[in-house]
Formats: sequence, C-alpha cells, structure tokens
Amino acid sequence: MFGKLSWEAIPFHEPIVMVTISMIALGGLALFAAITYFKKWTYLWTEWLTSVDHKKIGVMYIIVAMVMLLRGFADAIMMRTQLAMATEGSPGYLPPEHYDQIFTAHGVIMIIFMAMPFFTGLMNLAVPLQIGARDVAFPFLNSLSFWLLVSGVVLINLSLGIGEFAKTGWVAYPPLSGLQYSPGVGMDYYIWALQLSGLGTTLTGVNFLATVLKMRTPGMKLMDMPIFTWTCTWANVLIVASFPILTATLALLTLDRYMDFHIFTNELGGNPMMYVNLFWAWGHPEVYILILPAFGIFSEVISAFTGKKLFGHHSMIYASGAISVLGFMVWLHHFFTMGSGASVNAFFGLATMLISIPTGVKLFNWLFTIYQGRLRFTSQVMWTLGFMVTFAIGGMTGVLLAIPGADFVLHNSLFVIAHFHNVIIGGAVFGYIAGFAFYFPKAFGFKLHEGWGKAAFWFWISGFFVAFMPLYALGFMGMTRRLNATTNPEWVPYLYVAMFGAVMIAAGIACQLIQLYVSVRDRNKPENVCDHGDPWNAHTLEWSTSSPPPFYNFAVLPKADCIDPFTEAKENGTAYQRPAKYEPIHMPNNTATGVVMGALLTVFGFAMIWHIWWLAIASLVGTVVYFVIHAARDDQGYMVPVETIERIEAEQHKRLVAAGKIPANATRVETSLEQA
Repeated sequence: MFGKLSWEAIPFHEPIVMVTISMIALGGLALFAAITYFKKWTYLWTEWLTSVDHKKIGVMYIIVAMVMLLRGFADAIMMRTQLAMATEGSPGYLPPEHYDQIFTAHGVIMIIFMAMPFFTGLMNLAVPLQIGARDVAFPFLNSLSFWLLVSGVVLINLSLGIGEFAKTGWVAYPPLSGLQYSPGVGMDYYIWALQLSGLGTTLTGVNFLATVLKMRTPGMKLMDMPIFTWTCTWANVLIVASFPILTATLALLTLDRYMDFHIFTNELGGNPMMYVNLFWAWGHPEVYILILPAFGIFSEVISAFTGKKLFGHHSMIYASGAISVLGFMVWLHHFFTMGSGASVNAFFGLATMLISIPTGVKLFNWLFTIYQGRLRFTSQVMWTLGFMVTFAIGGMTGVLLAIPGADFVLHNSLFVIAHFHNVIIGGAVFGYIAGFAFYFPKAFGFKLHEGWGKAAFWFWISGFFVAFMPLYALGFMGMTRRLNATTNPEWVPYLYVAMFGAVMIAAGIACQLIQLYVSVRDRNKPENVCDHGDPWNAHTLEWSTSSPPPFYNFAVLPKADCIDPFTEAKENGTAYQRPAKYEPIHMPNNTATGVVMGALLTVFGFAMIWHIWWLAIASLVGTVVYFVIHAARDDQGYMVPVETIERIEAEQHKRLVAAGKIPANATRVETSLEQA
C-alpha cells in the first residue's frame, strides 16, 4: 500500500541527520505556535498565501530564497569542514554516502532553490512597477508558479529525513544516476523536485514575457525600458527556450529509471553523452539566466547612486541580447574532454571567448557612468564595486577554461569549482544582495541598516577570496572535485584556509540576519522611514509610487516617453501630480488554487518517489479536477472604487508634503493620461 516507504526510510542511525531534523521540527512547531498565539493565520491566508499581488509574491519568493540560502550554506560549511578534517588518512566526520548527498544537495539548492527564486522575487517586485503596469499579465499563473517552487522545496527538504537525496553531484550524469548505480529514492527526489520547480519557472518566463510585451504603460517603447527590466526579459527568453530541455531530459531519465528504458545507458542503443549534451544545453543558459538580472541590478544601482543616467543604455540592451544568444552556443565547453575532435572544440572555445566582449561592454558602461558622477558609497554600491573586481577575475579564469588544451589539464579539478563560484557568487549572489538592499524600502517602507550591510559586504567579499582562491591553486596542484577525503599533505594548508574563508562568509550571513533584525526594530525612526517612495532619488517609475506601493500600483497609468521618465518628471515639475479625478480600477481576486495545486502536486511527487501508485493517481486527478474547476468559474475580478483610490492617494500626498517632495498647496491638474 505504501510502496517502498517504511520505517527504515528514516535514518535513525545517523545522529547528524536526526539532530538536524529535530531542530527543524522544533523551529517549525515554534513558528506554528507563534502564528496561532498571535492569531495571524487568517491574515497570512488572505493577505499572503492566496494573494496574486506580484509584490507580495515577490517577497515570498525572496523569503524562500533566504531560507534555502541558509540550508545550502549549511551544506557548504559541512563540506569544507569534512575536507579540512579528512586529510592524511583521517576519514573525517561524514560517511562517504552522506557527504555525497550533501554536495549534491548543495549544488541543486543553491542554483535551483536559492538563486532562481531570489532573481524571480526581485523581478516580481520591480518589473511590473518599472514598466508602469498594475500587475503581471497572468496573476493566477504567477501564484501557481510560486507554489510549484515551494512544492520542489518541500520535496528536497523531505529527503533529509525520509529516505535520502541523490549521491550523483548536482549534474546527475548517467550511468551513476541510473537505476543500476542509484537504486534508492535519492535520484527520484532530485527528478521530481526539479520537475515541479522547473515547470513553475517556465510558467514565470512565459508570464513575464507577456507582461513586458503587452502591459507597458502608454508611451513606453521597448528600447526605453529600464535595464533591469531588459535583463530580466532576456533571462525569461532563455528560460522559455532552455527549461523545456531540462524537463524533457529529466523525463527521459525518469523513463530509464521507472520503465527500464535505455536512453542514457551504454547498452541497448543508449548513450550517456546524450544526457550530458542535453543537460548543458539547459545548464549553460541557466548560468546566464542567473547572471543577467544581476547585471540589471548593478545598472540600476550605479545609475541611481551616481545621480546620472546610465551610460550606453541601448548598448547595454544589445550586449545582454548578445550574451543570451551566445549563451546557447557554448554548452560543449563543459566537456571538451568528451573526444568530439579539434574542430568542434575550437568552435565552442571561440564562442565562449566571444561572450567576454559583450560582458566587457557592460563593465565599461558602468565605469563610464561612475566617471564624473557623484558616487555615494552605500552598501548597494559596495556590492556593485566588489562584483566588478570579483567578476573580472572569474571572467579571466573562464577564458582560460575556454581554451581546450588548458581545459584538458584543469577539467574536473577544483579550478573549475573556484571559477564557477567566482562568477555565481561574485556576480549573481552579490547582485541579488545589492538588489535586496536597493528594493527593500520599496517593498516595506523603511531602509535596511547601512552599518550592518557594509559589515556583511566586507565579510562576504573577504571570505569569498579566502575560501576560493586556494581552490584555484589546488586545481593546478591536481586536486579533483567530488573528493570526500585527501591523502596529499601539500593540499592540507590550502584546505584549512578555504575552511576559514567559509567561516568568514558565515559571519557575513550572520551580519545580514542581524541587519534584518535591527532594521525591523528601528523601522519607525525618522531616518529610516521612506514611505514617500523615493529614498535614493532614483530614475525609474517604481520609485514614483509610495513604499510599499498600493495594491493597484498606479492610480493613473504614468506616461513614459523617454528612458528615465521619473527623473524627467522631477526635473520638469510634473512628478507626483494628482489628476482632477480618478476612475475605478479593475483588479484580480485572490485565489487559493495555487496553494491547493502546489500541495496536491507535492503529494504526487512524493507518491511517485516512493512508488505509492494509488496516491500518485489520486493526487494527479485531484490536481487536474481542481484546475478545471478554477478555469471554469466566472471570475471577472473586482473594481476598486474611486473613494478607496482617493483615500489611498490622499495619504500618499500627505507623506510627500511631509517629506518636502511637493508643496503643501499643490493643486490637482487636468490630465489626459490613460485611466484604468
């Protein structure tokens, strides 16, 4: 009745796992008790869990990303500790099979369940506001996408205490990921967690492409859109083009595991290298899906904190497009050692080197924006400057790995690990943290504490160099990745230094948590409050609304006929003008369908993992039926009455007067701007 599930699936014999599960369970119970004690369940359900407001969904994405950052970083600390201890014959403290699960989970969590939702959260928060839209094109689909991500998060965390996770590394190459060498449920957790979250990501890509193409405010041309919106758009193009490849690849691997197909085996006509090609045909665009939005954030930060328009706006758009196209033409550089021949390797090596050109264009545009500007050294700017240095080093090591001859020497070594973390931490993660600090006051109406933010930056960047520069050296010294113990005494000092670097990064994360606590505690201090909406004197439309913005975003759709419309309006004195009258605004209703479908699909994934066929069928049928009922209902949304809009806008007017943004006697103006 319960398939392969039994009491033996719970690892009672592993104290580390059981202690971790106990702590998570106690934390969950404490959270449940706190919500119940303060009677917040109704508020959570109506205002957040069932919301289709893109801003609230964005905040929930970022919360999930931060929780998974803590989980993924805990895995990283455990790995570095194991490698520092397991030297010169010592076995360390982790059994090999447990270590293999940890480094697989670390890769999957950090890329799919930390970086992707962090980018998606920031995109949800800012992009509709930047283009002057009231919401995304498909609000329900946005909610469903989030709950599909949560479904994958639940499954990957369940693997910690029920069964096991994959022991294959995050790339899960056959034949190791096949049934013969991975007979347990670890690979099945991997497959279904990625499938469900990947479906949500694909829907997000479609949703935001439709939003950008069809819902821009009157007068906003595509080439005038803010750079963050553009880089997110290019990332969504890559999502729509590449994530179906991952879905299909995992579906084929599922057929191998569940129905004894031989698509990726060495016998009966299969070919393991086909999996590697397909995986990296998704995997390399995925790297640019992660990095492009960070480039957009750096552009917004540099432009805002220099007080200048971004240098080379159009060239930034073209450079992002070139990166997106070239990103699809370089997947084979991940396996130059396959034996595909000199001509093929030369093509992919040259294509890889070409990507450095549009990336260099971006770097110089940022530098030229800073040139002769009045750069304010805020924490956001420090993350940006730190990125420029760190990413330049990662780019140079990437060009080295693009040379097939060099890659033959360095392939599968720690040099590759150092390079990958160099560009993902120094690029994507630094960008998301900068974006978090940049958009935090927009989401919540108060600023993050600058002192703790700068302390976090210095710990992060120092810890990064201390943790990963030794790995470059170890790669040259011949240390391969995926080792759980070492015997070469020459490697030991470098492993100790790398361990210390990981501890420094941990201190940086601790500073960020303290920063959040202190900022929430001091949120009502006058120097922290920025509810009028424009704390940075920024350029784009999202800063023209209150902080947090009203649920309808804009009482009147703004007109945007230039690159930085908000700056233009501030300069010509038309910013914050109130129209003579408002009109009702149409908005979508909240819905629980996303929550319910996400829960049913979580049950479906769990049932498929453990071969509980009756439960899998029941949950899948339940999902389809619930969706059909949702689709068949006649829900036309609701109209926000003029009285409500008047009241909300009057409150914002008072805040603007108090902040000195407009005179107290500002009068309403007749406007021809498009109404709801």
